[in-house]
Amino acid sequence: MSEIINQLNEIKARFSDEVFLSNKGLSNEVGIHVFCYDPKDEMIVRGFFADLIREGGQPFRLVECDLYKLFLRICEEKRILKSIPAMEKKKGTSGLLKQLQKVAAPEAFVEKMKYEPHERGDILLITGVGKVYPFMRAHNILDNLQHIFSDIPVVMLYPGKFNGQELSLFDEFNDGNYYRAFNML
Repeated sequence: MSEIINQLNEIKARFSDEVFLSNKGLSNEVGIHVFCYDPKDEMIVRGFFADLIREGGQPFRLVECDLYKLFLRICEEKRILKSIPAMEKKKGTSGLLKQLQKVAAPEAFVEKMKYEPHERGDILLITGVGKVYPFMRAHNILDNLQHIFSDIPVVMLYPGKFNGQELSLFDEFNDGNYYRAFNML
């Protein structure tokens, strides 16, 4: 447990770093970062970031986007949330998955994440990645948001591994390729 606590404290220090907050990556690329952690540490990570969001007096402000809450909001707005169990019964699990992926496309998620104005010190914190799998894949979200959040750092909390090219959710499922992100640690 002390390893994950040390990593989280390192991230908190990094969030306060002026270079990080200025959102300049290698070769001035967009600052998209992935914080990978062991899925067994999910509750520690959630608790740490919930506390960090509530804390005041930081040189940064975390703007959280929980993908699962966004997914539910999209389904509510499309007026299908209550009918999902019946859809699964009628179409089967794979049929439901295909239908939900059409309704809750990556563009719909990113549209719900947008906010203006972005302020200096803002960090977009993407959470709930594991809760929306397989309806939404992490690499699809990252592909679609980089042009919208090019002026602030984006950090995705990821219960799995990222080797700089491939995302592996829960260290088990290939979640897709993504080349533009940096590992937080």
